Amino acid sequence: MSRAEFWQGNKAIAMGGIDAGCRFFGGYPITPSTEIAEVMAEELPRLGGKFIQMEDEIGGIAATIGASIAGSKAMTGTSGPGFSLKQELLGYGYIAEIPFICVDVQRGGPSTGLPTKVSQGDVMQARWGTHGDHATIAYAPSSVQECYDLTVKAFNMSERFRQPVLIMTDEVVGHMRERIVIPDPSTLELIDRKKPSCAPDRFIPYLADESDDIPPMAAFGDGYHWHVTGLTANDWGFPTNNAQDIDKKISRILRKVEGKRSEVVEYTAESFGDADILVVSYGCVARSALRAVRELRSQGIKVGHFRPITIWPFADAELKKLVVDSDIKHVIVPELNMGQMSLEIERAVGGKAETHSKTLLNGELFKPSQIMAFIKEVA
Repeated sequence: MSRAEFWQGNKAIAMGGIDAGCRFFGGYPITPSTEIAEVMAEELPRLGGKFIQMEDEIGGIAATIGASIAGSKAMTGTSGPGFSLKQELLGYGYIAEIPFICVDVQRGGPSTGLPTKVSQGDVMQARWGTHGDHATIAYAPSSVQECYDLTVKAFNMSERFRQPVLIMTDEVVGHMRERIVIPDPSTLELIDRKKPSCAPDRFIPYLADESDDIPPMAAFGDGYHWHVTGLTANDWGFPTNNAQDIDKKISRILRKVEGKRSEVVEYTAESFGDADILVVSYGCVARSALRAVRELRSQGIKVGHFRPITIWPFADAELKKLVVDSDIKHVIVPELNMGQMSLEIERAVGGKAETHSKTLLNGELFKPSQIMAFIKEVA
């Protein structure tokens, strides 16, 4: 049966991972994500899983990749400069097609920055932090309930698309405590990675099924031989300089997600039918923004709200359609950075409405009154 709990966001992420089948966590303590590791260190051994604290953030993600290759659902977590350190091996996960979850509980930066303060300064790093072309799936929870639900979903998407998936939460959501309803784990719909059905001597490690562009994945120890490398490889998993093989590989790892975009992109929209002003926000800021929108609605101001749940792939087509099909003239984007997503939103809107960026960099959260005041200025 389902049950109600009063959990911290970081704990909800850890427990969501466990209920999704995670049995390995490789990490290194760093504020404000450490509680995820603490919960995993306590809970995983009880379930026959493994927790390992490595010597640094690079070791943490490397161990996580190794656990996934060995057949485990695996997760790592970090914040701030730890996310920077993980970028090279995130790229390894994309090119070698290794499923795992990386959680970034965002804090102020650059560098050591503001370890105990909130920020949304890593959203572009989530998309472009590692070099080269790849498809990114990244979730931005706005509540403790979503921390749990989206972690389960992130594991499903990682296993489904055979690649790393990011959970881009923040210090406020990670450390707040709220009532949360935990479903009976037996009722969760879980996805496991596709396994090869052929005999080991007929196994071609990166030969993708035409139906979904995703190759089956054998675990080390299953009796199937395959080569894992960070170099661009052919279907056999061996490095290649053949132009046709290179184009085939990179195009496929992009297409496997972009071609199934409707399965990934999520957003919420409220009060936009008659709106002439739209507020777009995500993560912790969405809580303040939605309160502001509802308060101004009660005062007769025609304002709506749009919240991307998947920040990557960004819901650009959905946002554009909403704006084009309405009388929205202004789009307001409050963010805890210097306007990183406002440029993406401006691109998506395509000149159909004027975009206004509202930024905050002092480590504090937007108050609803601050967003209300800015909406009134625009109105």
